[in-house]
Amino acid sequence: MNKKDIYYPSADGKTQIHAIKWEPEGKPKAILQIIHGMVEFIDRYDGFATFLTEHGYLVTGEDHLGHGESVQSDEYHGFFGKEGNAWVIADIHHLREMTQKEFPDLPYLMLGHSMGSFLIRQYITENMGAYAEGLSGVIVMGTGWQPGAVLTAGKIVAKMLGTKAHGKAAKLIDGMSFGSYLKKIENPRTISDWLTKDESIVDWYRKQPWCTFHFSPNAYYHMFSGMQKAHDVKRMRRLPEGLPILFVSGAEDPVGNWGEGVRKAFMVYKENTKCKVSIKLYDGDRHEILNETDKEQVYADLLEFLEDCQK
Repeated sequence: MNKKDIYYPSADGKTQIHAIKWEPEGKPKAILQIIHGMVEFIDRYDGFATFLTEHGYLVTGEDHLGHGESVQSDEYHGFFGKEGNAWVIADIHHLREMTQKEFPDLPYLMLGHSMGSFLIRQYITENMGAYAEGLSGVIVMGTGWQPGAVLTAGKIVAKMLGTKAHGKAAKLIDGMSFGSYLKKIENPRTISDWLTKDESIVDWYRKQPWCTFHFSPNAYYHMFSGMQKAHDVKRMRRLPEGLPILFVSGAEDPVGNWGEGVRKAFMVYKENTKCKVSIKLYDGDRHEILNETDKEQVYADLLEFLEDCQK
């Protein structure tokens, strides 16, 4: 396996986007692009990416604007900018275009986790659904379904706090977004125990500066805006017939309302698209199923889905 760092200009015109490409030995048989979540970075997916390279896949993904290495300086962590959601989507698409230019004949698949799950759901409906054309399959991981009124309220609060400012902790929105995430966990050790049952992962996560910075009101505003687009049924109806989409999450994931939000999303897509939609929930697993105590089974199941998409 060969692991490469890639850099390219962000759509914001100021920032260099950092990406990683994991290449298998020999010619790859397919490509998976990973879209990471909120307040993390693409190299957290190294274990899963390495696993896939061992099965012939080329894996790639970028640090979103305001995340990981994709910042002008540390103070820009958690800040998207004036056209944040549009810029993040454009940066995701830029990486896809670069990768497909290098490997034009390979099946192309995408996976989005957490915030990335909402980004991928928005992405595939962009450009009148044209961005979904040419994809062999999509994995929507760690997603949910937030009521429209909640997203609108979140945007109002974010705007009140100042969407142009960066480097500010939006504590009110933090509480609105994450305040209930521990309510079903008995005797939690840390405020991050909702991520996974694997205590070593939680402890590592809490020591990482790139996993513990605060989202700015600006970033919250643009994240909520993107989620509204992800929930738009009219946009979903543009999706191509037969596109395989897998909704996959932990059954104890609070982002997906402990399974209910994931099932809601699955049913909305099933009823309003002609895609080939499926769902899998892992009993006892929390938010980060790629970092859960049964991750080997998760890896195997996702590989099976990717393989089936190419038949």
